[in-house]
Amino acid sequence: MSNKKKKKNTGQGTEEKEKSSLKRAMNASKAADANRRRQAVAAAQGGQQTEKRGGWREYFKGVKIETKKVVWPTRQELISYTIVVLFTCAFFGVMIWGVDSAFLAALRKIVEIPY
Repeated sequence: MSNKKKKKNTGQGTEEKEKSSLKRAMNASKAADANRRRQAVAAAQGGQQTEKRGGWREYFKGVKIETKKVVWPTRQELISYTIVVLFTCAFFGVMIWGVDSAFLAALRKIVEIPY
């Protein structure tokens, strides 16, 4: 009887060892994947540290750098864009006024409100 117990226990011990070695292999694989992801993110950021924190001076230095990257419109482009915006605002203002007036006229006829 004791031989049977030993065989069963030995079999279970082997299964447990296999499971634990499989878990270790999976954990090692996960750690390797995490390292690869960290390296890919660092490479995509150009080696910059994401943990770096600065004060308000650093913030405004960044603003100045980003402002230099902006492609500013020429004077002629600025004038034409401004004219387009003004005409678009006027057009939609007149359209909203017209629809509002039509609804008001219809409501006055339905409810019989005097002008």
